[in-house]
Amino acid sequence: MYRLDLRSLKAGDILPTLTLPPVNRTMLALFAGASGDHNPIHIDIDFARKAGMPDVFAHGMLSMAWLGRLLTQWVPQQQIRHMGVRFLGITHIGHIITCSGQIKEHCMFEGQPCVRVDIVTTNQYGQVRIAGEAMIAIESGEPT
Repeated sequence: MYRLDLRSLKAGDILPTLTLPPVNRTMLALFAGASGDHNPIHIDIDFARKAGMPDVFAHGMLSMAWLGRLLTQWVPQQQIRHMGVRFLGITHIGHIITCSGQIKEHCMFEGQPCVRVDIVTTNQYGQVRIAGEAMIAIESGEPT
């Protein structure tokens, strides 16, 4: 992470991207253990197939965590005031996910100057899997 003057950012500026290794079964099993989300649709291929899926697939919250990582590699965690997403597609085994963001505007959020950032995950085929936004405080410190 580098020191960033958020006041100098303008609409359209792009965040440094984060590209992850291909999603694999080990990654999903480790996330299941770390998160406590042992839903078999994410870790048991027989269960996934019985549910009509070709294979297990990534937890939505894993992709959301990657978006959090995108942000915390850009600014200190204490500057993140809000992050919300919409799950738009399934992240399958073998997908290579890239997390990206773009400054939308300067605004006020809960009485504090912030930048609104559009954030997305896309796979190697350019398909958006998750889209959302984050509010990043211009100044570090505790939220008001």
